[in-house]
Amino acid sequence: MARRPLPRILQHGNASLARGRDLARTAADNATDVLHPLLVIGRGLRVLAATGRRKWSDTPKDKRGPALFFGAACVLVLALMPYGPLLSLIALMGAAAWQGRDRTPAGTGPGEAEAERLGSLYEALVPYFSIPEDPAPLFAHGSGWDKVFSGYEFDAAGRLTRLRIRYPAYFTDGESDSRARIEALLHAKSGRGREYLFDWDEEGNTLDLSVLPPLPAGIAAQRFVTSPGETVLGFTDAGGVQRTLPVLDGAEMRDVPPVIWRTGPRATEPHLLAVGQPGSGTSTLLRSIALQALHHGAGVLIVEGGGSGEYTCLTGRAGVLAVECGPGGARATLEWVAHETERRLIATNRARQAGRPAPEDTRRPLWLLLDRPSVLGHLAAASAAEGDGRGDPFALLQVPLRHGRSVNVTVVVAEHFDQLELLSEAVWAHTRARVVLGAASIPQITGVLGLPPHTTPTVEVPAGRGYARLGAGPVHRLQVPVTPDPYDDGVAGAARDAVLGLLPERCPGGGGTVTKSLAGPPAQAPAPADAAAEAP
Repeated sequence: MARRPLPRILQHGNASLARGRDLARTAADNATDVLHPLLVIGRGLRVLAATGRRKWSDTPKDKRGPALFFGAACVLVLALMPYGPLLSLIALMGAAAWQGRDRTPAGTGPGEAEAERLGSLYEALVPYFSIPEDPAPLFAHGSGWDKVFSGYEFDAAGRLTRLRIRYPAYFTDGESDSRARIEALLHAKSGRGREYLFDWDEEGNTLDLSVLPPLPAGIAAQRFVTSPGETVLGFTDAGGVQRTLPVLDGAEMRDVPPVIWRTGPRATEPHLLAVGQPGSGTSTLLRSIALQALHHGAGVLIVEGGGSGEYTCLTGRAGVLAVECGPGGARATLEWVAHETERRLIATNRARQAGRPAPEDTRRPLWLLLDRPSVLGHLAAASAAEGDGRGDPFALLQVPLRHGRSVNVTVVVAEHFDQLELLSEAVWAHTRARVVLGAASIPQITGVLGLPPHTTPTVEVPAGRGYARLGAGPVHRLQVPVTPDPYDDGVAGAARDAVLGLLPERCPGGGGTVTKSLAGPPAQAPAPADAAAEAP
């Protein structure tokens, strides 16, 4: 028997059929979107009708008559009321829409990939949170993770953003090495490249892991709302401090939590040490501190060991007593600061013995900023080896470091990690405010701050990003305000204009008169030839 041929539409209409199916599917989707409210109301009316029928069947027969009479009376009252039928219809549609809503329960547990990630993390923690002598261990191979993990949250990529871990009571959570092992493991298993905060609750035997948002890195230098004696080192997390400052971030005004360093006779951390790698932002921090000190009427002396001209913009400005770049000028500046500290001590002591307030010139703050002093110390040592015989100039730092707090003399030292061994014992002993900027390992941060950070440092960090600790306080994350050298050609226009707007006016004499009585005029960095470069 011969086979009948297929219809022509099935032989040659494959493209037409596919196009027709797409059109039909699109029309059905559009119709579903348009008719969705009607579908919801219809489903709700069906639910209400089924509920009323069930209630009627459950009502005893001797009570159906009074119930029917009561219902008819209510309908009659609504019909006679003004706008009664319209209000009744609106109420019926609202009840139907509520009853017809989608009641599909949302997924509360982790998905398959998220559960697998939690399971692998649990298995990785078993060797650290279990011992063979435990009869009922919380962590055991092949056991469930749901009894120790809670409060977990994931981002769009499926990585952990928050987790609470319950660990056994015998874990040595009071030892820093034990904590460091757990934090390193969680950092590796939860995803590198992010900064995690670890909150250990030793009383409740719980560990909270959370991913920290990045700190604002675009806040430029500006007039901060602070009182004299307060210096904004940078900005930190909202939960780390109990104060916020209004700052201008681009074109938006916002409140951010600052790290404020207090100086003066009543300060517990009178001097500061900033450490970092080249390009980490230590010079930016010193420029920011100098601009804030000048704003409050202080006198500023700057000793730059690198000789790169990072502080040329401050030369000859009002309030800037000297900017030194050579070993001779640095020695003369340090000698003058030592003599000035002694003079202030004597004058203050005589005034107190006479029952008078301290003289006005001893109450004006004096700031000594030293950027990479180890370079100048090396040059001075080489000169001494050639027969100079004047010794290490930075031995003179002991006087302002030891006695500067009581006479408003503040010392700020910025140095690189590879030159820390050249700093004197007086610097380490009296700089109780510490800052670490740039990429650094946990041992390096701990060696400077005295405590490890509660967060995991990342490999790539922006300039001015690091950690700060004031005295015996906690370790804070820190982002220094953007304070570049305005005479640098590679600086963006907005940041350059912000720094130029904060610079004081130039003195008629050009500055640099502080050390004339001791060693002649100090070596000043050359002023820029183009005066128009200062104009915003």
